[in-house]
Amino acid sequence: MEITTSQYKRCDVVKAVGRVDSNTAPDLENQFNKILDDGKSGIVFDMAEVDFISSRGLWVLLETQKSCKKDRGKLVLVNVSENMQQSLDLAGVKHFIEIYDDLTEAVGSF
Repeated sequence: MEITTSQYKRCDVVKAVGRVDSNTAPDLENQFNKILDDGKSGIVFDMAEVDFISSRGLWVLLETQKSCKKDRGKLVLVNVSENMQQSLDLAGVKHFIEIYDDLTEAVGSF
């Protein structure tokens, strides 16, 4: 999995390419934690090129959301494919994390 980060005024955008599974989820978690450790609590996770997310990956998303909310921030998802949205819905994640179709809209939600 390849991870890139872009900084904006009110949030950071994390983009992943590939699978978020038990082997790669710790890398994503480390990237999210690095942002939180820098004192930022607004994160947009761009899932345009994520083709699979495991239960470990879902756990990382929920734990990151919990950490963001402690600092009055949030984690939002953007560019989530229909298949991924169905997976997130089945896991109940859609009730805890906002999902946007457009990156500009997601960044603007902060």
